[in-house]
Amino acid sequence: MLLPDRNTVDRLLRHYRTQERTVLASPCDLSARRRFEDTAYTLCVLMGERTAHEAVHAAERYVTGVLPTSPPVSLAERVTGPAGRRQARPPGRG
Repeated sequence: MLLPDRNTVDRLLRHYRTQERTVLASPCDLSARRRFEDTAYTLCVLMGERTAHEAVHAAERYVTGVLPTSPPVSLAERVTGPAGRRQARPPGRG
């Protein structure tokens, strides 16, 4: 598996955090929001994640060298349980 350059990920992560603060300070600035979304997309592609939230966490782990103790759990899995596994229904219901 190819891994991205650690310095590039670090620089992009710092850029993302700076843009995040800018967007929070001026949420109506469409050009700032567009740059922020472009940076988030680049992080997603670079880290191989589907959401900006997952990409940022993966980038932080990668830059610091911390290995995750368990795979990240999506919001859908937290609500419905692991994919492919149905929640048990009480007998006589449904």
